[in-house]
Amino acid sequence: MDTTQHGGGPPAVSGDDLAVRCAARMYAADRASQHLGIEISDVAPGRARAVMTVADTMVNGHDLCHGGYVFLLADTAFAFACNTYDQVTVAASGDAVFVRPALRGQQLVADATERVRHGRSGVYDVTVRTADGDVVAEFRGRSRTLGRPILDDTDTAPPTA
Repeated sequence: MDTTQHGGGPPAVSGDDLAVRCAARMYAADRASQHLGIEISDVAPGRARAVMTVADTMVNGHDLCHGGYVFLLADTAFAFACNTYDQVTVAASGDAVFVRPALRGQQLVADATERVRHGRSGVYDVTVRTADGDVVAEFRGRSRTLGRPILDDTDTAPPTA
């Protein structure tokens, strides 16, 4: 069993449990994601999935999803993936390649995967797809850990079902 000591206290927890706890703590304070209806549907060490439906208010003058919203969804998945180790981690940079447009009403799924993490730096790739599997964008984010924990002693109880 993979165990990891988190910054808030002595109990060791599995990497998956730690990732879920970190995501729950982050999402509770993430008003932007909540406001846009972004859901974090999966999280594990170095990985996260974010899901969003393109709303009427997200389309541009061409009646397509504004690229900023696609970028935001990818950045959100990236943020949740790089914060799975109980260390506050922020974006150092990010860029996206837009492959095809997303349309009003489409559900978009962003899957983030850690490529490398060394010291305080990390590199993560995110693919944004439609629910049908068509690639909308590819995103690469570079992270920087700030050296403080996400969780505290109130986060030591196992997650409830």
